[in-house]
Amino acid sequence: MAYDVDQLLRMSQAELDALFSSLEAGPIPDGEGDGTAIIAPGTVFTREIAAFVNHFAWQGKVFDAKAGLLKNRILPFGLNAIVARVYKQASWLDGKECIVLDYSETSMVAHWVRDEIRLISPGSYLGIVYWDKTRLIDFALRF
Repeated sequence: MAYDVDQLLRMSQAELDALFSSLEAGPIPDGEGDGTAIIAPGTVFTREIAAFVNHFAWQGKVFDAKAGLLKNRILPFGLNAIVARVYKQASWLDGKECIVLDYSETSMVAHWVRDEIRLISPGSYLGIVYWDKTRLIDFALRF
């Protein structure tokens, strides 16, 4: 089943976790992906928080699959910054393979951050953000 961002924003944390665990890693994406933060999943605030974050803080990620790197699109004007290494490894959520976005060696600001993504459908990924092994939020990427 293909999922769109609206469906993901309506899901509870348990539903997002179950979906993430049911997915395969898929290919490392390449190019510009539009992002949606999923904060307070399953609540009436999820959609409004996502819109706020998208407008003022984070718009998505730009992947260079060949180089194994990405840059985040941040701030209202879409600055490409905050670099991460990209590779496949076991997920901290369930131990199955995922695509890891690792900031530990590439960013002074985000060196405690690790994102994990898996393919939902062609061009769409579901992700999890960790801060020093503590789960923070989920997110979606659409290429």
